[in-house]
Amino acid sequence: MVRLQPDPFLNELTNMFERTTEKGSVWVTLKHSSDKSKVQRNKMKTAGEKIEYRCLIRATDGKKTISTMVGAKDHQRFQSSYATILKARMTALKKRERKDKRKAADSDKKADSKKRSSAAKKASN
Repeated sequence: MVRLQPDPFLNELTNMFERTTEKGSVWVTLKHSSDKSKVQRNKMKTAGEKIEYRCLIRATDGKKTISTMVGAKDHQRFQSSYATILKARMTALKKRERKDKRKAADSDKKADSKKRSSAAKKASN
């Protein structure tokens, strides 16, 4: 796995999305991490030191895996750049089919009236 700085990571992520445009997927995971071992974290806790947590971001297309660590200071800038990339590359998603509100309301009324009339016929028999 290759650990990159945030800006080269975003460039490589864009390249991954371009390579998988026709066929394939890109998986991105985000994880809360301190980048220290459990033993080191426990020592820091007992010593009263503050542990700086960062966000570990990994991306893979099945062939290549890249990662980066983003601190609290850079998180807002990174997140806006990441969101821009995602919006630009998620073009293969299908649009949701929406019903016209009036048509949906009319069909619901017709279905309710049919149920009432069939229930009335059963009650009269």
